[in-house]
Amino acid sequence: MTPYQYIERPSPFAEADSAARTIRLVAPADMEEGKIDPTVLAWVRAAGFKAEQGVLLLVPNEAGEVGGALYGLGPDPAEAPFIAGKLSKLLPAGDWHIEGGKLPAEKLALGFGLGSYGFNRYRSDKAKEVRLVLPEGVDQDDILRQLAAIFLVRDLINTPTNDLGPDELEAALRRLAEHYGASVTSIVGEDLLAQNFPLVHAVGRASDRKPRLVEMRWGEKGNPRVTLVGKGVCFDTGGLDIKGAANMALMKKDMGGAANVLALALMIMDAGLKIELQVLVPMVENSISGSAFRPGDIYRSRKGITVQIDNTDAEGRLILADALAYADENAPDLMIDMATLTGAARTALGPELAPFFTDDEDLAGRIGAAGKTEDDPLWRLPLWMGYDKDLRSRAADITNAPGGGMAGAITAALFLKRFVTATKSWAHFDVYGWNPAEKPHAPVGGEAHAIRALYRCIQAMVK
Repeated sequence: MTPYQYIERPSPFAEADSAARTIRLVAPADMEEGKIDPTVLAWVRAAGFKAEQGVLLLVPNEAGEVGGALYGLGPDPAEAPFIAGKLSKLLPAGDWHIEGGKLPAEKLALGFGLGSYGFNRYRSDKAKEVRLVLPEGVDQDDILRQLAAIFLVRDLINTPTNDLGPDELEAALRRLAEHYGASVTSIVGEDLLAQNFPLVHAVGRASDRKPRLVEMRWGEKGNPRVTLVGKGVCFDTGGLDIKGAANMALMKKDMGGAANVLALALMIMDAGLKIELQVLVPMVENSISGSAFRPGDIYRSRKGITVQIDNTDAEGRLILADALAYADENAPDLMIDMATLTGAARTALGPELAPFFTDDEDLAGRIGAAGKTEDDPLWRLPLWMGYDKDLRSRAADITNAPGGGMAGAITAALFLKRFVTATKSWAHFDVYGWNPAEKPHAPVGGEAHAIRALYRCIQAMVK
């Protein structure tokens, strides 16, 4: 089965028997050790090519046409495992194959594929078609699966909210489910109150786009049970505690947690892993109207814990709380939630390093090891119970926004922990969902975090 694509794209890979030109990967040492073809050495020297990282030099053939290329890896190729991502933008259109270099073939292929991404839904110009013959021994299905997942995240986050509100996000989930034969149910609008999801309803009720909780199920009963929960705030004004314009500009990305769990589900289902999968996405728009929830309001959550609203811009943890409580009622073997939750996480670790929280030492070790192996950067932060007291409220069981402004990512994780009591193993990821600066394998825009590492962890559970 072809991996699901949210936006249809041609494959970045060519057949092995195509008339592909050669890209030779070179390090500065190769220049000194005579590893460059003597027939092109004069051209290389005249061009001043020094094999600097990410620098491409096109090499002519005898007819004066482009015959091949040299691509610099720099002195330490391990610093940029996905450096091949630049090639799809630098090379002329056509088919190419790679020779030389010491980077793993899988990283070269994945990097090239990731770099081929473009979000062209609203553009009239078309990208040139540059394709790579996969290096020998690379698992094409596995590479295409990862690309489909990451492109799904990028596509969903990059789509503006006028085209991706709760209705459209649910439709995207249903398209994914249909492709893999999963079942979907949704609870919408006032039915959220009737079925005891009061926090999801409170956050989303001000919008004319109805809030909802959407559930997808896939796999056979009796297999290890894995639940994925993703924050689906399709746009966040901050509510009555309104954000400033600068802070609101990127809030189409506030459904990045939902995008990431859908992409992780894509890989799981595409690989046919032997698990029983549940995906839960509360979908809302945090808007402002006469029916908006207010600072000082108190709501009883699905779990029965009462929550005082001390900041309407701390809404993501509220919708997650009801979803986590619902999932916890069936005590899955593993539950992972992902959310663009706190600015504090960005202050602590920046936009590239995804922080995660868990009190399961074995799970933490496996996630950390997978992150290193996959070059999928993440970092564990502590569930420091000494800060749990900061959640106390004078009028309710807990507050959604502890005062003081310190350890915000930790107190948010501790808030969520209150709603996970029966699950065997749980991890919370506070992701950014955005790439603010261009990288070899990623343009500025929506970005996936930690899902390749999590996929490998889950894959290892059932081997």
